[in-house]
Amino acid sequence: MKKTNITPTLDFAIIKYLDKVRLERSEHTARAYKNALNIFRGVLNEKLLNPQTTPIEQLTEDIALPFVVHLNGFAPATEKLYLQAIKGFYEYVSAESLAEINMLYLRNLINQRARHSHMRQPKLATNDIEHLLNFVSDVSNLKHTASKDTETNERLREARDYAFLLALADAGLRVHEACNLTCGDMDWNEGRAVIMSNGDKQAFVRFSTRSMKAINHYLLLRAELDGASGKQLAVLPLFARHDKGAGKTIKTITPTTGRNIVTERVEEILGKDAVGKITPRSFRHYFVTTILRASGNLKLAQELARHSNIQVTQRYAHLSDNELDMGYSEIFEKKD
Repeated sequence: MKKTNITPTLDFAIIKYLDKVRLERSEHTARAYKNALNIFRGVLNEKLLNPQTTPIEQLTEDIALPFVVHLNGFAPATEKLYLQAIKGFYEYVSAESLAEINMLYLRNLINQRARHSHMRQPKLATNDIEHLLNFVSDVSNLKHTASKDTETNERLREARDYAFLLALADAGLRVHEACNLTCGDMDWNEGRAVIMSNGDKQAFVRFSTRSMKAINHYLLLRAELDGASGKQLAVLPLFARHDKGAGKTIKTITPTTGRNIVTERVEEILGKDAVGKITPRSFRHYFVTTILRASGNLKLAQELARHSNIQVTQRYAHLSDNELDMGYSEIFEKKD
């Protein structure tokens, strides 16, 4: 049988690349990369390059330029993420020998035309976060815990949400990591869990005493539902849905639900003004900053936060204005 050589198109390469991303990255990242590549396709169409018919071998570094310029109208964080997506696509095409790509030239092109926003130190409402965490770690603040008139789902949601917030802050978990945890991932004696971190690498996360206490309290309230599920506890999600759609089954929560938990509880405990200022990422920032302030050990913070690049950790190694004032006074204002 005679073989036919069919030249893959740009669309074909994009689909294969996104399949690879879905296997290797988080659901949130995969969705963002898909959005980026859809915009890339749209820009190509405007330049009279139909991704459905254009052979992938015609992909050049300069084709990315209109896309890079188009992203100037996006928020800086989105621009940065979408540029990572397009660079990843070009790297994939080059690695698979689908087209000849000069990656050094591509990176220089992107660096020249992308907006150059200086690396910002994360803004962290430390006092607000600590107030929220102190509140949710106090079981007496679970206003529905002892109420016989309140539906079971409402009581479970509240206990789950409080435990979830403490897990984000005290274990440094990303939202999708917390959502993917199962009861079997937990080492209850050691107070830690094994997770699959970025790049499918196995890693351990540690839980504080207060976060373990909150998780155990939540699971105790959930014990009857867990027992009726007919499944072994080890395979059940650590944080489960408690809504009408889930009924009496134990289903894992999604990252969208995780983000909604943060929004709803921040508004409830801190007020509407705090919504948007404290996000899921704020709790991870708090985690890293707390480690650095307590230890001053950048390498320790990097390992506990599971940052592959220590430069990411260095973003948090800054001092507040008050700390700088105190340090200056101690050095230059000593009394003779």
